[in-house]
Amino acid sequence: MTRFTREELEAARDRLVPDVVADGLRVLFCGINPGLMTAATGHHFARPGNRFWPALHRSGFTPRQLLPSQQGELLSYGLGITNVVARATARADELSAEEYREGGRLLTLKVARLRPRWLAVVGVTAYRVAFDDRRAVVGPQARTIGDTRVWVLPNPSGLNAHWTPTTLAQEFARLREAAAQ
Repeated sequence: MTRFTREELEAARDRLVPDVVADGLRVLFCGINPGLMTAATGHHFARPGNRFWPALHRSGFTPRQLLPSQQGELLSYGLGITNVVARATARADELSAEEYREGGRLLTLKVARLRPRWLAVVGVTAYRVAFDDRRAVVGPQARTIGDTRVWVLPNPSGLNAHWTPTTLAQEFARLREAAAQ
């Protein structure tokens, strides 16, 4: 893995991380916002302790564990990645409620245009703020965006100790099973 200096990571704050998207995906995963490592590399969920890629594989979405640099392969599985907020930060708690709400508005427009079968927001707190749904819990939501169903997944950050790698993969698998129907 490439090592970055603190200065290089800080400089990455201004970089936009391109979405990995296409029309009509099976599942569009939506992270909270890019971390500094993601912004520096241009690869989603790039921080080594993030459990997104292992959970994606262990849940059966991908036949092998992809590296962040292989994110483009997701499209061949009918999967994609975007973010609620485009601005890169060291921690998600650096984002304002206004940024989340505006991100939710822009995400709604993106989903309406791309029409994935499922939108999977990775992080219940981000979902609650972005979509003004304080009672949301992990799992399928009543909300739809056009014909797109919405699922909230736990945040795969290694800092989210409430979810183990096993329980995280199990929740991803619940979504995979729903998306296969």
